[in-house]
Amino acid sequence: MSLDLKRSLLRRRTLVSQILSGLTWVCAIIACVPLFSVLYMLIVRGGSRLNWEVLVELPPAAFDPGGGFGNAIVGTLVMVGIGGLLSVPLGIIIAIYTAELGPHSRSAYIARFCAKTLTGLPSILAGVFAYAAVVLVTGTYSAWAGGVALALLMVPTVVLTAEVALEMVPRAMREAAFGMGCNRTQVIFKVVLPTAWPAVQTGVMLAVARASGETAPLLFTALFSDYWIRQGGEWQFMEPTASLAVLIYNYSGMPFDNQIELAWAASLVLVMMILFINVLSRIISARGRLDN
Repeated sequence: MSLDLKRSLLRRRTLVSQILSGLTWVCAIIACVPLFSVLYMLIVRGGSRLNWEVLVELPPAAFDPGGGFGNAIVGTLVMVGIGGLLSVPLGIIIAIYTAELGPHSRSAYIARFCAKTLTGLPSILAGVFAYAAVVLVTGTYSAWAGGVALALLMVPTVVLTAEVALEMVPRAMREAAFGMGCNRTQVIFKVVLPTAWPAVQTGVMLAVARASGETAPLLFTALFSDYWIRQGGEWQFMEPTASLAVLIYNYSGMPFDNQIELAWAASLVLVMMILFINVLSRIISARGRLDN
C-alpha cells in the first residue's frame, strides 16, 4: 500500500465517513430485527397450521376442531376490489385535473391539501364515516360499506402517486402531440396517461396493500360473518362479510387453541398477500423505468 493511500485512509474526513457508514449499517440491521422476528414467528406458528383445507373451509364453532378461513380470504378480496373500483378511477381523474387541466387553480390546491390530509387520517375515522354514510343509511353491515371505507383510505395514495407520475412525463411529448394536431383530451388519454401508467399502477398497488391489512374500518362497516359471501349462486354484498384482518382480531383473543392457530395462519396468509402486492408494484415500477 502506498504512503499516499495510507494517509488518505487516516484522514479525519475518511475516518468519519467510515464510522458513519458503519453506524448506518448497524442501524439498518437493528431496524430489520423486528421485521424478521415477526416473519419468523408467522412462518413457524402460522406455517404449521397452513394447508389447503384451511384456505377453503369455513370458520369452526367455538369447541370444534379444524375449520379454516376461506370465506375471509374471499371477503377481503371482494372488499378490496370494491375499494379499488371506487378509488382508482376517482383518484386518477383528480390527478389528471391537478396535474394537467388546472395545476395552479384554487380547486387543485384544495384537492392536493385534502389528499395529503387524508394520508394521515386514522383508519378508524374512515370506518366511522362509512358507518354513518352507508351502514346507517342501508340499515345493515355489508361488503359495500367495507369497500367504501377502504376506498376512502386508498384515494389519497392513488391521487398523489398518479399526480407525480403525470408530472414526470416529459413536456416534449405533450408539445409533439399538440404539434401533430391532437387536442388536449387526446394528449392526456393517448400520450400522457399511457406513458405514466406504470408509475400509476405502482401507486394503485401500494394503496391496495395498505387497504388489505386494515381492521378498524371493517369493524365499523362489514363486521364479520361465518359464511361465504356467495350463497345459493348469488353474491350477498349487502350482508356482513368476513375479512382476514377482522378474523385475526377476533380469534387472537379467544381462549381456544384451534382459533388461535387459525389466527396465526391467517396472519401469515395476509402478510404473504401484502408482500406479493408490494413485490409486484416494484416489478411494475422497474419495468416502467426500463421502457422509458
